[in-house]
Amino acid sequence: MASSSSLPGDLDKESLLELAQKYFAEDLAKLIEATRQDLKSRANELAQDILVGAMLHGATDYTAEYTVSTITLPNESVKGGIIGQGGRNIAAFERATGVEIEIEEGNTIRLSSFDSLRREVARRSLEFLIKDARITPTRIEEVVSQTQKHLDTILVDEGRKICSACGVFNLDPELIKTIGRYRFRFSYGQNLGIHTIEETKIGVQIAHELVLSDDLIQQVRLGCLLHDIGKVVTDEEGTHVQLGVQLLKKYNLPDLVINAVAEHHEDKPFSSMVSRIVWVADAISGSRPGARYESHDIYVQRLQKIEEIGKSFPGVAETFAFQAGRDVRVIVKPETISDSELVVLVARIREKLEKEAQYVGQIRVTAIREVRATDITKAK
Repeated sequence: MASSSSLPGDLDKESLLELAQKYFAEDLAKLIEATRQDLKSRANELAQDILVGAMLHGATDYTAEYTVSTITLPNESVKGGIIGQGGRNIAAFERATGVEIEIEEGNTIRLSSFDSLRREVARRSLEFLIKDARITPTRIEEVVSQTQKHLDTILVDEGRKICSACGVFNLDPELIKTIGRYRFRFSYGQNLGIHTIEETKIGVQIAHELVLSDDLIQQVRLGCLLHDIGKVVTDEEGTHVQLGVQLLKKYNLPDLVINAVAEHHEDKPFSSMVSRIVWVADAISGSRPGARYESHDIYVQRLQKIEEIGKSFPGVAETFAFQAGRDVRVIVKPETISDSELVVLVARIREKLEKEAQYVGQIRVTAIREVRATDITKAK
């Protein structure tokens, strides 16, 4: 062996290894680097396959309705009943719902409002009125009031649909109702319900490709479903991440899920693979071309500010912004504001809008004070 390789025969094992390392170090380094590059290339290809496959699984068909809902009438004769004598039915409908109604050519009616939940109440109310065929100002108010009382049922139904689409069941009913608000919430023009379903499908597919356990896959599913729940928490202060974490702690959700919600905007370092997958799935769904439009959020915030200014005055019951904020209608409490005080109130609201609101052109402010008297005859 020694003579055939021209090496001394008295070399011990360590010396032989040292000599081999000296002779073959360069070749070995090249081999290691080539292997490393090959593994890196294969890893990149595998990662691309996983992400593309996840995106295909997450593809969701959806037609956006940012500010408008459309209703098709059974026939054109129904239009007269909706309009009412001198337009009184339309006026009553807009006053009760805060939604603008537009009669289109043919058998189409458009309901317009930046508030999706308000628009949904209007849509359901109008569809009921059309079937009922009794359309009067009083009946309109009754139906809208009944629909508003059934909001909880509407939200639970929508929440169950979203949970089912995400493969999540047996959540607390109150949490399901909160999830139902996703259906009526837009973020950068992207519907929160659709974004959540899309993200969950992507996240679960990534988890499957990484061969995670069934338990961890379920944690990913919950993390994706609940990551933005803070966006629909109302009347609370804080970021949507903080509000989401606070809410989920009340329902004793697993720590992995709560941490995924807390970390999905990288406010904290990722603490688990679940958090990383939720973040990746959120980024894929939110950043794909056409998914989001920042201008929609700015538009909604501008109209919300206009309505908040109107409602900031004592004696105001409701304020509704129509015509993209160019027409503001203020409903006052008749027992608090007299007819003579209406002019002063409108002037004060106008002044505050000029100072604090962002708008183009002019805003028309209309205050509405309605007094009703009711009495009942003796029974005969």
